[in-house]
Amino acid sequence: MAKARFEWDPKRDQENQKKHGVSFAKAQFAFADPNRVIAEDLSHGSSEKRYYCFGRVEGGVLTVRFTYRGDVIRIFGAGYWRKGKRIYEQEH
Repeated sequence: MAKARFEWDPKRDQENQKKHGVSFAKAQFAFADPNRVIAEDLSHGSSEKRYYCFGRVEGGVLTVRFTYRGDVIRIFGAGYWRKGKRIYEQEH
């Protein structure tokens, strides 16, 4: 994988850690999984396209919600969610 640049809102990162137990710094590693799955978030109503990355991190499948802003990946949320694991496993 080419070197990617990531960014996120520090307040949102803290909220995500409290709610889901995953830091956005850790979430970056889902993109390094060579078997990762990228899917568009079709339910999101914003003019900015949003996506999911499903990738294996520390023995589990991590789901990362993100968008592309130029050449930067902006992370909005992350967690070890059953639905993400199911999608990842269906693809492999």
